Amino acid sequence: MSDLSARYAARRVLITGGGSGIGQACVLRILAEGGRVAAADISPSGLRDTVNQAGAAAERLTTVTMDVADEQSVRHGVGQAITALGGLDALVNAAGILRSAHLVQTTLADFEQVIRINLTGTFLVTRECIPALLDGNGPAVVNFSSTSAHFAHPYMAAYAASKGGVLAMTHTWAAEFAKAGIRFNAVQPGSISSGMTDGSGVSRQSVGPGLPEDADLALFAKVAPALPLGDGTIFADPDAVAGVVAMLGSDDAFFITGTEVRIDGGAHM
Repeated sequence: MSDLSARYAARRVLITGGGSGIGQACVLRILAEGGRVAAADISPSGLRDTVNQAGAAAERLTTVTMDVADEQSVRHGVGQAITALGGLDALVNAAGILRSAHLVQTTLADFEQVIRINLTGTFLVTRECIPALLDGNGPAVVNFSSTSAHFAHPYMAAYAASKGGVLAMTHTWAAEFAKAGIRFNAVQPGSISSGMTDGSGVSRQSVGPGLPEDADLALFAKVAPALPLGDGTIFADPDAVAGVVAMLGSDDAFFITGTEVRIDGGAHM
């Protein structure tokens, strides 16, 4: 078993959405495990917060302002990150947004924005990183799907569609790059506290759900976690996901590819 305090000592990792929520938790976790990290986010203030939280480990942290939905921004940002890291061994595609609305009230602009950031953004960043990953050590990609890709999350059709697409791409890429040695896996968080669930972080590509005022909350009983959490909350801390991401991106997961890990407290057993 690897020494977790040094599991990433020789690894170079790019993490999108690194300025808040689960993405930020992944940055801090992999820094704690000794990695060199490039944190990318659309929000400069979010990235500054990540640097502040990193403390002394910030000497191994590079920040890149990048909009994953913009092809030119991705090309520039990924290039900047790879240059700073001196290569790339792992990619974590954590950037994403969530919009919630009744179907008949969902605008085309909102639907397309969710798809553009969550699905197209994952495609753009991954495509740009492939050449560096092919030269990396034990290269791995961890994509962010969601429990909504398999199970009904009311009022979140655009989000569910985007995350289902991410899951499908993950399996496709795992097959395409298996012989080249790049592993592709996905995490499927559910009931995790983040900018998406608390409604904060609008400028950080992590828009809260904003449920309709007449939403039928009884429908969400089906997505409540089975495992108990303190203070009666139904949302686990982002660290619950970051630990799994760190495992999948490390050499400990050398024989894991083309699959997904659900992190939902047993809500969908």
